[in-house]
Amino acid sequence: MGTSKRQSKKYNSPLRIWDKPLIKRDIELKRKYGFKNKKELWKVESELRSIRKRARDLVGLKAINVKHGEEEFIKKLNSMGLVKSDANVDNVLDLKLEDLLQRRLQTIVLKKGMAASIREARQLITHRHITVGRKIIDAPSYLVKKDEEELVDFSPGSAVSSSEHPIRSRMKKTV
Repeated sequence: MGTSKRQSKKYNSPLRIWDKPLIKRDIELKRKYGFKNKKELWKVESELRSIRKRARDLVGLKAINVKHGEEEFIKKLNSMGLVKSDANVDNVLDLKLEDLLQRRLQTIVLKKGMAASIREARQLITHRHITVGRKIIDAPSYLVKKDEEELVDFSPGSAVSSSEHPIRSRMKKTV
């Protein structure tokens, strides 16, 4: 069963962390998506790896219940906004890391124009100024589902929710 005092790791670090092309790619992704450290990137890579593994398992199975399992899997990924509703398992295998990174709350806040930069988006989220629906989310790595995307807004109790706040007035000028 294990102990609840120490949680297990949710990522696997790369085998060759000093690989020059990998370092270059990580720096570019960190700049574009605003990671705090490489561990955040490794968590997303592990999530993508597990999605692809499940898709490969579904392709490899020849059982009767495979169609039902495929439909459920595609439906779940569609609700996350990763694939279209008419996708198949082969489309899941074509998923890239950027597809998952585009669904992070930090990226969605920047895309919606609620922040001027990716770092400002991260700061707004960690300072609890952003809600998804009625729930305050303070994790920039939160994966926003497709139906939650329009529910991303400023927290009503936050000072930033006021239209006179300097961040909001600056946003109006840029838009």
